[in-house]
Formats: sequence, C-alpha cells, structure tokens
Amino acid sequence: MSRRRPRGPRFPAWTASLTWKAAVFITVMCCALAALLGALVHVSVTDQTVGQARERALSRLEEVTERYEAGDRLGPGAGVDPEGLPERLRDLAVDGERGTMVAAHESRPTMWAAGPADGGRALAVQVDYAQGARTIDGLDRAILGSSVLAIGATLLVGAFAVTRVTRRLHLTAQVARKISRGDLDARVNDLRTKEPARRQDEVAAVAGALDTMASSLQGKLLSEQRFTADVAHELRTPLTGLHAAAELLPPGRPTELVRDRVAALRTLTEDLLEISRLDARSEQVDLDAHRLAPLAERVARSSGEGVEFTVVRDVTVETDRRRLERVLGNLVGNAVKHGRAPVRVSVDGPVVTVRDHGDGFPGYLVEHGPQRFRTEGTSKGHGLGLTIALGQAAVLGARLTFANAPDGGAVATLRLPYDESADEAGTAGAHHGGGTRPRVAGPNGPGEGGPRGGA
Repeated sequence: MSRRRPRGPRFPAWTASLTWKAAVFITVMCCALAALLGALVHVSVTDQTVGQARERALSRLEEVTERYEAGDRLGPGAGVDPEGLPERLRDLAVDGERGTMVAAHESRPTMWAAGPADGGRALAVQVDYAQGARTIDGLDRAILGSSVLAIGATLLVGAFAVTRVTRRLHLTAQVARKISRGDLDARVNDLRTKEPARRQDEVAAVAGALDTMASSLQGKLLSEQRFTADVAHELRTPLTGLHAAAELLPPGRPTELVRDRVAALRTLTEDLLEISRLDARSEQVDLDAHRLAPLAERVARSSGEGVEFTVVRDVTVETDRRRLERVLGNLVGNAVKHGRAPVRVSVDGPVVTVRDHGDGFPGYLVEHGPQRFRTEGTSKGHGLGLTIALGQAAVLGARLTFANAPDGGAVATLRLPYDESADEAGTAGAHHGGGTRPRVAGPNGPGEGGPRGGA
C-alpha cells in the first residue's frame, strides 16, 4: 500500500514571483545587518558608559575607604552594609574583594561599588546611573528607528531595481509565448541589445538570444513556405498536361489507376498552393449574411456518405460562404474517411460540431493542433485537410478546436463570430419547433425522420 507524502503548506501564487522573493531576501538581510550593527554599537556604548560609571564608583570607594580607616564621616551615598546593597556584591566584599554592580535602588538605576570592612562587613558606595541608563535607552531607540528607516529605504530602492528587471523578464516571457503561438514577428527589442558599446546584463543577453532565435526561425519558415509555393506552382502546369493526357488514354484498369493518381497529385498540389496562400496571409474574405444550418446541411449532403445532421438553433452569420464550406467540407470528409459511423453534424447557434465514433484524434493533434504531412498509424492522407480547415477558420475569425469524446470518437468544434443583436431581425421562423430535429443527409438530399436525438 503506497503512502502519500505529506504536502507542505500552500502559499499564494504571488509569492512565487521574483519580486516577492527579492523583497523577502532584502528584508531578511537588512534586518540581520541592522541587528548585527545595532548589537555592536549597543555593546560598545554600554561598555563605555558602564566603564565610566565603574571608574567613578571605584574612585569614590577609595575615598570612602580612606575616611573609614581614618574614622571620618563617610558622606552621603556611602556606608557599611547599606540598605539596598546587592547580596552578591556584599558576599564578594566580605570575601575580601572589591567589585561593582548595576542594580535598581529606590526605582533608580544605581552603580554600586563595595569593598571589605572590619567585622565581616562590607563598605559600599552608590553612584547614580540614571543618566547612563537613559543614554543607552536613547541609543537603542535611535538604532531601532534608524534601522527601520534604512530597511524601508532599502526595500523601496531594491523593489524599484528588481521591478525593472522583472518587468523586462515578463516582457521577454510574453514575447516567447507569442512566438510559441505562431507570431514570429514578435520581438523583445531590448534597448541594451541595440547599443553595441553598452554592456549587456543577463536579461539583455536572454532577450537578444530570443530575438535572434525568432529571426532565424522566421527566416527558415519563410524559406520553406516559399519553397513549398514554388514547388506547387511548378507542378501545376505539368500536372494539368498530364491530366489532359490521361483523359486520352483508352478505357481500362490501367487508365483508371493513372487517372486516380493524377487526380490525387492535382489535389495535393492545390492543397499546397492553398496552404502557401494561408501562410503568406494574403487571403481576403468576402463577407455576406448566410443562414448557417442550410449551408452546413449542404456540405453534409455533398459528402457522399450518410451523415446525421441536427439543428438545435439556426442563426444568420456574417461569413465567407466559400471558405466556410471549405472548412466544414474538410471536417466532415476527415470524419467520414478516418472515423467510424455514425458521423454527426450539429448546428447550435454559431457553433457547428462534427463528430464521429472512431478512435479519436491523435494526442499530438488535440494538444498542438494539426500538423501538415503528419498522420498516425496506418491512416492515409497528408495531414493537410485539417491544417487548411484551421487556417481558413482563422481567416474567417472563427475558432476551431479538436477534442476526443469521453465515450470515444473525434469531435471538431467550429465557433463562428456572431452578433446576437444583428440577428434579432431574422430570428422569426429560424427556430425548429418542438426541439431538435435530426436528419440524415445523403447524396440524394436530406431525409426527414430517422433516429431522434442531438449530436
């Protein structure tokens, strides 16, 4: 039986920032330095003050001792075993030693000095130590106040300096995320990297390296895109002639195979040309108002296979009909070709969902999106259909996502840009009464009835 390791305390997310860590580090170091310097100053001044008071007390004790031995009057603040004399100091004097001690007497700090007297008694004097105590207390308060001010000022200056660094780091991270999302024009453009005579710090070195990497990557991708477009353009003319020549061949099985391969090559070439235009971002949309459900149903019907079509709610969208049909055609064609029946297409407002009941999308496709010329297992194809669908969806301003259903099957969801207020005038009669009405779209037109239920 495995035992779970106890987790440590969870801290708020903001505590993971470099600014917070730097502030804690600066605070701890300032407090430690202030405590060390304060202790050194306190000990030094205390020793000096106590030493001066001790010298006065011992000097007074010598005078009192001389008077005591001469039988004269001892004077104020002196006596034999006076009241308030600390017991430890009295014991030291009775043992024949001289000593001093600071103690409170009548609620006032007092420096006591004591020495031996006859009869096992102690001769002692007291010196007022209030001024010395007030000096030390004032020094301690000054040390504490100056330490707080120094820590606050250091924190402000340190926070300003660290924030400048972290702001540059955040900018570098944002640019890196933009590049990872495909924006190869994003650059940090740190000023320190633009001036060769200026020394670069570590953040500027990272920013410069990121900009250099992005420029290199962008150059390589542009070169590959130009190569793909050039190859596709060069292949187009000979393939057109090859297609015309194939049409002149006599009927037969070999002729069918040649025509089939030529058609496949022409389709691949056209797909490559379309991808090159998408990569160059040269596509222009021709927007117009279209009812979404009839448009999606025509695409499902033209697939040549039985596809369940469901309308939950129909809307009018501003879109490019040709590009939208291209996107939906690729999604339905991919589901029919690589998935398993039933293939279901549903329209719910501006959202079109295409689902099959096959093995689902590969993990890399769900996580990173479709990749050209990459397929899983024994799947036939070039990986261009979904790539084109994703590119054309971006041109339309739509969002295309890929996922796998919990009970199996691939799910592609296309969410079109939609203005609810703009469609209010055309909503009358656009709803299907009584809920969802599934239909099966085939090559002979949409069929009514069939199994009920949504996609």
